[in-house]
Amino acid sequence: MSAPLPKRRLRQPRVAEIVASSLRSRILSGQLGDGDLLPKQEELLSEFGVSPPAIREAFRILETEGLITVIRGNVGGAVVHVPHSGTAAYMLGLVLESRGVSLADLIDGMRTLEPACAAEAAQRPDRGTTVLPRLRANIDASMAAIDDPKTFISLARAFHTELVNHCGNETMSLVVGALEKLWTAQVDLLALNPSVHGTFSDRAVRLSLAHEHERIYRAIEEGDAQSAERAIREHYSGGGERRHGFDTSITIKADTLRA
Repeated sequence: MSAPLPKRRLRQPRVAEIVASSLRSRILSGQLGDGDLLPKQEELLSEFGVSPPAIREAFRILETEGLITVIRGNVGGAVVHVPHSGTAAYMLGLVLESRGVSLADLIDGMRTLEPACAAEAAQRPDRGTTVLPRLRANIDASMAAIDDPKTFISLARAFHTELVNHCGNETMSLVVGALEKLWTAQVDLLALNPSVHGTFSDRAVRLSLAHEHERIYRAIEEGDAQSAERAIREHYSGGGERRHGFDTSITIKADTLRA
């Protein structure tokens, strides 16, 4: 007869974690909106039947997660921050920066992932009223700004943001969108400087980039997922997204998202 297995000691969640979990659920479920105040400490003490230190610790947990900001002083309180894609991009940027990841690595990741977003967009049955009007407006605005490098570069990046944000898959929009935000922040900091416009200073290059975006648009319009994927991949491999005027061997800087 085999010996009985030793009992596993289950870790009991701390009281503060239980309180934080309840408040977190209210934020994530929409019961509390962005900018709302959490209930006052006295109300929470009564609701949960815990001590003041437990409430303070719960607030600390939520503040560390970026879900609230505690206002100290006579007024006091805690302001709610609903998570958004910018938060995800910044946290991802911090991790990538801590690992010394280069801009070249970032753009290679986008080259791999964004074609899937283009394919999703091409397969949207409602693409004619969702993603296509936004891409069309962007391309038209880009052509109108063809002689203004700074404006054109911003619009060229916005094309990719619109594509990813409206591809129709929320998970991909968030994950790939975080990479897009990081890359766009680097472009805003570096390529928008007139001294480093690089080949974007050449009108012919800007026109070629606009034509590449038009090719992507047409593939999505026709519902051709494979062509849309191929057009984006070629755009990143040897096309417009490789034509910039700054050094991509440098490390990603998360703070560019807050510049």
